[in-house]
Amino acid sequence: MPNIQDIRAQFPSLASTTVFLDNAGGSQVPRGVAEAVERYYHQSCAQLGGEYPESVEAAAVVGDAHALMGRWANASGPDNVILGASDSLLVRMLADAYLDAEPSNGRRQIIVSPHGHESNVGPWLRLARFGWEITPWNDLPVAGDGYARSIEPLLSARTRLVVFPHVSNILGSIVDVRAIADRVHAAGGRVVVDGVAFAPHRPVEVSAFGADWYSWSTYKVYGPHAAVLVGTPESMAEVTGPNHFFIEKDSWPKKFELGGVPRELCAAMLGVQPYLRFLAGSAACGSDQPLVDRSTIERACIQMARLEAPLQEQLIHGLREIGGVRVVGPFDTRESRVPTVSFTVDGLSSRTIAERANREGLGLRYGHFYSHRLVEHLLPGRDPEDGVVRISLLHYNTPEEVARAIEFVSRVARC
Repeated sequence: MPNIQDIRAQFPSLASTTVFLDNAGGSQVPRGVAEAVERYYHQSCAQLGGEYPESVEAAAVVGDAHALMGRWANASGPDNVILGASDSLLVRMLADAYLDAEPSNGRRQIIVSPHGHESNVGPWLRLARFGWEITPWNDLPVAGDGYARSIEPLLSARTRLVVFPHVSNILGSIVDVRAIADRVHAAGGRVVVDGVAFAPHRPVEVSAFGADWYSWSTYKVYGPHAAVLVGTPESMAEVTGPNHFFIEKDSWPKKFELGGVPRELCAAMLGVQPYLRFLAGSAACGSDQPLVDRSTIERACIQMARLEAPLQEQLIHGLREIGGVRVVGPFDTRESRVPTVSFTVDGLSSRTIAERANREGLGLRYGHFYSHRLVEHLLPGRDPEDGVVRISLLHYNTPEEVARAIEFVSRVARC
């Protein structure tokens, strides 16, 4: 395993005096990402479809980005990978595509967990206005065997989709996607999974999860501000993307990529590869190497999880020792959660805590983090806009940074 000093040296922004503790909102990026964007603009900035070298190279960048994200998801192929500006945009387009699709054997029920990020909640609730049957899946906590079993009474012969987060960006708890998907598939439905809060911490295995649709944001996984939506061929065949009428229905992923994908963002996605090789211990780490294979991605993600585990334990244990601090989410520090930890402090607004932390160089935030419905449910009577304080770690954080955050919270709680 590379040492933490060598890891942090790969991220130029970590030289800042700010301690980055809001990584669930967006990670820092390794130097290869910026270098890849510069290289694209200098060497292959061109429109697609031409036979001249720059156009051919630009097309290769776009194709390679789809292929890399397909490998990252362990998807069946690059045609199953849709790239877009954000997870919110991609899911909204997907919901609209199901709205436009013909009903499948009278299946017009969509079961939605309201306890995830609004990007994978609101677009589906909207379909109620068009005659779809929307069933809330309100069971909490969003984790454990009991959670998977709690879907069973909601399933019916009308179920078309079940929509839920892989990890709550407030609670940090990991859902057993496969256990849910197996139940939904047995009832004839499909699952739409928000993987945004999971992907930065564990290997994504769409086929092993049993997910029919799975999405995440690349800017939270060391890349550019963009997102990925992966579908199975069977799921894709059910819907038509919103792109122009003369583009064939089965022209995937183009049918969903309105206006095309910004090529510089594709280049930035590819720029993560040298870091993945470095973290996985591969000898070849330059930008001129072939696409990383699935094994390299898995090894890199496993290293990330190993580095995060002691930080997570340190943070949760430290917060629980402070009087007046309430950790919102599971206390388990093993494999059932990721190091996204939310809390409140008795008698203090979350905004006050976060603003004071920011003044002291601790980059953390407060609020509902677009899980407005969940925070409102967890903190009745409290303004969701004030919400919780959230500390979210990644593998490049250090025990010293975590200790500094704990000391700050302890000091504030005593005031």
